Amino acid sequence: MGFVESYGAVTGADVPLATQEWPARQVPVAGVDLLVRDVPAAAELPPALYVHGLGGSSLNWTALGLLLNDTVRGIAPDLPGFGRTPLAGPAGISEQADVLVELLEGQFDQPAHVFGNSMGGAASVALAARRPDLVASLTLVSPALPHPRMSASALWFAALATPRLGPVVLQRTQRLPFDRRFQASLSMVFGDPLTLPPEVRANYEAELHRRDTDPWNMQATTDAAKSILRSSLTPPRRSLWADAASVKCPVLLVYGGRDRLVDARIRTKAQRTFPDARLLYLPKSGHVAQMEHPEQVAAAFRDLIA
Repeated sequence: MGFVESYGAVTGADVPLATQEWPARQVPVAGVDLLVRDVPAAAELPPALYVHGLGGSSLNWTALGLLLNDTVRGIAPDLPGFGRTPLAGPAGISEQADVLVELLEGQFDQPAHVFGNSMGGAASVALAARRPDLVASLTLVSPALPHPRMSASALWFAALATPRLGPVVLQRTQRLPFDRRFQASLSMVFGDPLTLPPEVRANYEAELHRRDTDPWNMQATTDAAKSILRSSLTPPRRSLWADAASVKCPVLLVYGGRDRLVDARIRTKAQRTFPDARLLYLPKSGHVAQMEHPEQVAAAFRDLIA
């Protein structure tokens, strides 16, 4: 295992799950020092990997990882260009899958249970298709699989992927007052922002503030958006759906009825395409069910591997 630097963690029985940051370290992967968080868990438990989505970070998995720390010992990276890991080359789905392969090979000596959200779900599907020997199961929360109809919010990401237009859209968005951008982001990502626990809302706001200071933020976002758009235009025989059809491990699909980024109606196709899949549909969840309804996701995962 690579290990360079250790960070402190906020823990304690009286601290809400979503604010209990896991200990973090830096691991050299794919030419960059990847920030990786370790959920406190017994060493003999089977390994797990938590993969965030576009614009997210390892902190998106804090509550779910702690709920499952009696079942799996998980790690969550900040992928290059996101969270606290600097950008190192293209930040597309295929490149993320390459990073995940190298990380799993270096960290674990047995297949891991892989969790992926949004773009991280797409990268996890590519990982499982490319290296089935590294993946024991897949839990996909609103995975960014190609959809014939884009949602209104997803059109914004399509604009980001357009040459010349993308940087202009981001620059104009960045000039908006922070409170306005924060409220728009809450509405886009969460099913009902008014029901969020105060600590989840505060953490999300702090992370958005911090992201504004990253010099690589614009490049990483546009690279990732372009990759998602390209994946939707790939011929069927080489698409992520073809990858999904080749995945043999057990798969848990999690979709939210209030998801404004991934149309939950695609869940029927997804369940038909993966050879061994079960579905958790949460009518009141948005795009990040692992943050909004972590207890239900944790229970469904335990059922999957029981």
